[in-house]
Amino acid sequence: MSEPNYAGNIIVSLASLPEFLRKPILKKRLMEFFSMSPSDKIEIINNALQAGSTIPFDKFSKLFKTWLEILSTLSEDQRTIMFTTYIAEITENPQKIILFNLDGILEVYLSLNQGERDIISKSVKKIINSLDDNKKKRLLLVIPDRARIELGI
Repeated sequence: MSEPNYAGNIIVSLASLPEFLRKPILKKRLMEFFSMSPSDKIEIINNALQAGSTIPFDKFSKLFKTWLEILSTLSEDQRTIMFTTYIAEITENPQKIILFNLDGILEVYLSLNQGERDIISKSVKKIINSLDDNKKKRLLLVIPDRARIELGI
């Protein structure tokens, strides 16, 4: 763990930008994600999961909210790709999500407008409901009860 936290530094830098700069930069990066190979997508997700919990939550929460807002404007297919990649990695390695401030993440989700929340929760529910029982059980063990209720899962 002596390597610099490049992903974390990039996330903090991006989160520090004003929204009018942060949003288009993040959207461009998200669109690049969809054209990557499956192995590159997994690497990006792993970097984000590794870096996310090391970032001060005030910085992380700004970027996470912007990320959710952008995802809510993308196609269902794109949301499915993004969330499926994250969920697959979390179900294989649930410990990666344990260090996150999950209650804080839920509060960020709840700060979205109702339409954005509905779009995000519909996509997440669809993916979780498609998981086999073992993966679903592992995932639900790390999701706080309140989040499961809010997402309807």
